[in-house]
Amino acid sequence: MSDVTILAPSPTLTVTVEDHPQGSEIHVHAGGQGVWQARMLRRLQVPVTMCCVLTGEVGRALQHLLEDEDITVQALTRDGRGSAYVHDRRGGERIVIDEERGDPIGRHDLDDLYSAMLSSSEDSQVVVLSGPAGEETIPADFYRRLAIDLRAAGKTVVADLSGERLRAVVEGGVDVLKVSHEELKADGLVTVTTDDEIIAAMQRLRADGAGAVIVTRASDPLLFTDGDRVIAVSPPPFEENETRGAGDSLTAGVIAGLVRGEPLRDAITLGAAAGALNVTRHGLGTGDADLIGSLRTKVTVREVPRRDAEGREQEGRVSPDGLAALADPEEDS
Repeated sequence: MSDVTILAPSPTLTVTVEDHPQGSEIHVHAGGQGVWQARMLRRLQVPVTMCCVLTGEVGRALQHLLEDEDITVQALTRDGRGSAYVHDRRGGERIVIDEERGDPIGRHDLDDLYSAMLSSSEDSQVVVLSGPAGEETIPADFYRRLAIDLRAAGKTVVADLSGERLRAVVEGGVDVLKVSHEELKADGLVTVTTDDEIIAAMQRLRADGAGAVIVTRASDPLLFTDGDRVIAVSPPPFEENETRGAGDSLTAGVIAGLVRGEPLRDAITLGAAAGALNVTRHGLGTGDADLIGSLRTKVTVREVPRRDAEGREQEGRVSPDGLAALADPEEDS
């Protein structure tokens, strides 16, 4: 039994060449959004099942790599080209040697993947909908239907998506939606990434079907709302080594908090700590659980003042006790 089930339609086999005193060092891992989320959840001692389609030789290698990380894998296997990349980081920068997004998932395999998600999530508290390796891998409506059925089954549904899949899952209804400010702009939901425009977009997403919205903003404080109030969450700053995977680590940290029974406004601080630590590391979705817990105490939270149509700050209470007061559900009633 897993506390969390993750939809990771097309995991990626990652091959990265790094510098070593004796020459080149080649690292082979499972990767992709859902994998990085699952890896961080396992670091935080949360049991995870990952539903995916594993394709060809790449898929057979991925199966072993995922199981070696103590991730329960519910996989459909097929012939064809799987998702994989080869990157060269010997010079410090990531240089793409080759990337393959893999073959789209066919109709019959999609039906089986849908059934696998419903079956695997029966005993899970939280279900995570993550994106595929390529835009053509899986249709957006798959996410809309799955969100509807999972929530009808009483599951907490978390989505970390963009583009058509974001719109689909919001239409279906989602408890927690995480998106970056760059994705909001690319999707046309904001024209400039000011606080006011992002907050307006967050409220529109909530009106359209998202229960709570988290917007990450690179090194700037992330924004979170599950109602009229918006809070800004600032993790401790670190020198960046690798920014990829930080958002997925954040999502995993939030989910770990929810599984432990924390209110969402508390769980966001665990996510912020996990994401902050991940930027210091080469390994994506990695980090020490004790260190993440320590960093959590250094995460700061403040309420973002609301503004009227003329841009003037509205009068409102800013909690002197930070997150503890903001997290009190009695104050929202």
